[in-house]
Amino acid sequence: MSTVRFQIAVSLDGYMAGPRQSEENPLGEGGMKLHEWVFPLEAWRREQGLSGGEVTASTPVVEEVQAGVGAVVMGRNMFGGGPGPWGEDPWRGWWGDNPPFHTPVFVLTHHPRDPLEMEGGTTFHFVTDGADSALEQARKAANGQDVLISGGANVLRQYLAAGEVEEFYVHVAPVILGGGERLFEGVGQSQLEQVRVVDAPGVTHIKYRVAG
Repeated sequence: MSTVRFQIAVSLDGYMAGPRQSEENPLGEGGMKLHEWVFPLEAWRREQGLSGGEVTASTPVVEEVQAGVGAVVMGRNMFGGGPGPWGEDPWRGWWGDNPPFHTPVFVLTHHPRDPLEMEGGTTFHFVTDGADSALEQARKAANGQDVLISGGANVLRQYLAAGEVEEFYVHVAPVILGGGERLFEGVGQSQLEQVRVVDAPGVTHIKYRVAG
């Protein structure tokens, strides 16, 4: 049975991106500090096509998050390329010719575009008829595997508010950003069940299941 889930790194004061976000600095001031724990990990580097890396208490968490994903949904801001029409030489994503998804990826956008097939099994599909349609297409493409909602903040909040998310990991970094983009702003009330907590170098991983 397919599960709709996400993972996100947040600061101790609840921000998933710092203040003054821009196209050049999409995570805002200080936002990159939220992810410093993952970059040295062998499990993360392997998915990026890189060798070497560390094994820590975060390794099983990263491997769990990466496993069993059959499709991904993300917003236009996360895919990148700026607002507006795609233009004559359209943006191909932040990840190079071999993105780390290896599944169909459904990008929410207001501007139509033909599917973009990349190396390694990743194909970006550009969905212009809303979040419900993107999730429906992702579930079908996942063929019983999980659907990962990849972000950004607006897309995560839409699916949280709609009650579509079933479980998620919050990776709490020991950073105070003091402002920026809050994950849970305006998503309404939900009852969460805490599944597990993992204390690891530079981060605490908390897994929740949405109970209602």
